[in-house]
Amino acid sequence: MLKFVRLLSVVMALYCGAAAAEQTVSLMANASPPYADQKLPEQGFALALVKHIFARTDYKPEITIENWSRAVEGARLGVYDGLAAAWYSEERNADLQFSEPYLSSKLIILKLRSNPRQYGSLKDLAGSRLGVRSDYAYGIDFDAIPDLTLVEENHLIQNLLRLLNGSVDFVIGDRRTIIMQLNEFLKDRMTEFSVVDIPLPEVQRHVAASRDMAGHEEMIVQFNKALEQTRKDGSLDAIISQWDERLGSFD
Repeated sequence: MLKFVRLLSVVMALYCGAAAAEQTVSLMANASPPYADQKLPEQGFALALVKHIFARTDYKPEITIENWSRAVEGARLGVYDGLAAAWYSEERNADLQFSEPYLSSKLIILKLRSNPRQYGSLKDLAGSRLGVRSDYAYGIDFDAIPDLTLVEENHLIQNLLRLLNGSVDFVIGDRRTIIMQLNEFLKDRMTEFSVVDIPLPEVQRHVAASRDMAGHEEMIVQFNKALEQTRKDGSLDAIISQWDERLGSFD
C-alpha cells in the first residue's frame, strides 16, 4: 500500500508539473463563419484546427472572437498574445510573428447565371460593380482594373442579395463562406448563381503572435513543429475533410 501511495504521489507530481508548464495564450479571431463563429462547434473550422495543433505544444489557447479591426489592434498593441486566424501582410509582420500556414482558402467570383458573358481575367471586370466585404484583405490589386466600382458591405450575404437584385454585377468571396451562406440563407436560389472562371490567389491562414509577447518566438516554433506532425499523421487533413463534407459544395 505504501509503495502505491508513493507511486501515486510521483504520478501526481509529474502531472501537476506538466500542467504548470502549460502556458495559456490569449488569441483573437474575427467573426467569419465557417472559420470562426461562437455558434459553431469548436468556435469554427479554423479555430478547431488551431486547437488541435496547439494540443501538441506547451501552450493552451484561449480564443476570443471579435470584429477584425479590434482583434488586429489588440494583438499589435500586445493587449492580446496574438491572432488565431490571420492573413499575412508585410505591414502586419512588423508587429506580429506569423506561423506557417495551417489552412488555405480559395477565393471565387460569382455572377448571375442569366449573364451569359464569359470572363477569363480580372481585367474583364472593367467598368463593372463588384461586391466586397469591408476590412477584408483579398490580396488583389483592384485599382489595376479600369473603372471598377467596389461596393462594400459588412457581410457577404448583403452582397449576395445585391447580386440578385442587380445592384452589383459580381461578388467576390471565400468559397467555403459562400457555400455556407447560400445553404443557410438562399438555398432555394442557389441555381441562379454561377462561378466566374477567373483564377484567383489562394488565401492562407496563420497563427500570429504579438512581438510584444514574452517568448513569442518559442510559441511559433512549437506551433510550426506541431503543425508538421499533424500533417504527417493525417489528422489535420482529416479535420479539414470533415468540415468540407459538412459544408457541401457549390460547382
